[in-house]
Amino acid sequence: MSARYAVYFTPAPHSPWWEAGAHWLGRDECSDAPLRPGAWQKFAADEWRALTAAPRRYGFHATLKAPFRLRAGVSEQALLLRLQDLALTLQSLALGPMQASLLGDFVALVPTAPPPELLSLATRCVVELDDLRAPLSEQDLERRGAASLDARGLELLQRYGYTQVLERFRLHLSLSAAIDAATARRVIAAWEKPVAQLNAACPLLLDRLCLFVEAGPGQAFFRIADAMLQPAVRVPVRAQRVAP
Repeated sequence: MSARYAVYFTPAPHSPWWEAGAHWLGRDECSDAPLRPGAWQKFAADEWRALTAAPRRYGFHATLKAPFRLRAGVSEQALLLRLQDLALTLQSLALGPMQASLLGDFVALVPTAPPPELLSLATRCVVELDDLRAPLSEQDLERRGAASLDARGLELLQRYGYTQVLERFRLHLSLSAAIDAATARRVIAAWEKPVAQLNAACPLLLDRLCLFVEAGPGQAFFRIADAMLQPAVRVPVRAQRVAP
């Protein structure tokens, strides 16, 4: 089977948000080096490894374009060039305060009030790179649960290879595998103080598109390139004239 690629947002390596997320998952997605959990993570080693096993394989990230195979004739270098070109047309985006929340049966970091520009940015990543994606195979459709989807979900899956896109997109950085409600509450509680400190000290900025690759089925995803977005344009504030 050919490699799969994905476009993610991941904070800069060794930045405060990256340190918190990567150490929580226990893996550096650039080198595949194992990382020790922070002292604030109050979980026994075996429980911690189990609840972070699924997201650890992908690395600390938010999905912008879900894993896909390249269509015939498209190279990794061609994909990277297109990603860099796209990044040059997008502006960095302040995500605002983040919080750990339960999404279905797993816990993730999400913006408390997603900026309106976020959906447009994510949609462009999905749509403008889609001509490079190989169509899903029958096995792919089965793996993504096509038979159980509603009509709109099936339409999105067949058109873009993933269901949580366009109006169904929600940016999230996964912190756990599927877990029970009691464990989810403990994960959320563990993140409450660290995420509040991060929000105050260094608000999270979506400033790059990160290219990840999975060399073969079930293998770990590696971060192989970052394409930097343009700095956000600051609108000057005009001085108000005071009436005499």
